[in-house]
Amino acid sequence: MIKIDEAFIDPVSEKARQSSRRRMNHNFHKVPADTLQRMLNAVEPDTYIRPHKHENPDKREAFFVLRGRIAVVEFDELGNISDHIVLDAKQGRYGAEVAPRTWHVIISLQSGSVAYEVKDGPYDPKNDKIFAPWAPQEGDRQGKHYTQKILQELGLS
Repeated sequence: MIKIDEAFIDPVSEKARQSSRRRMNHNFHKVPADTLQRMLNAVEPDTYIRPHKHENPDKREAFFVLRGRIAVVEFDELGNISDHIVLDAKQGRYGAEVAPRTWHVIISLQSGSVAYEVKDGPYDPKNDKIFAPWAPQEGDRQGKHYTQKILQELGLS
């Protein structure tokens, strides 16, 4: 049995805080070929995750907040926000599932935030994600500004 408690989560959060990308995964699946990908996703507020979607092959993706606050945001084809939820267990908003072929991103709203993520596998870095052409690339200085723009539009900044 894998027991997911504070003692398990804390080191993953600490690795996210220490990481230059300000996020860290802890995979529970044993190999990338596993048909069900399961992981902890520790994200800090100053990380930038580029909006993306999963298609060809289509993959569902679900996020369940274990600690902190995480916004899950969906976009239309032009990059306009089409839906969102702020996951916060203290507020009774525990999770969200994103359909295949849907542009989306997660944004940490609180330091130490951790989600349990489940996604269809297998994982192949060559075709796992299609990145949104209307969003800055990872590593671009505009990424953090783009995230702030999303949060402002949602009234979360």
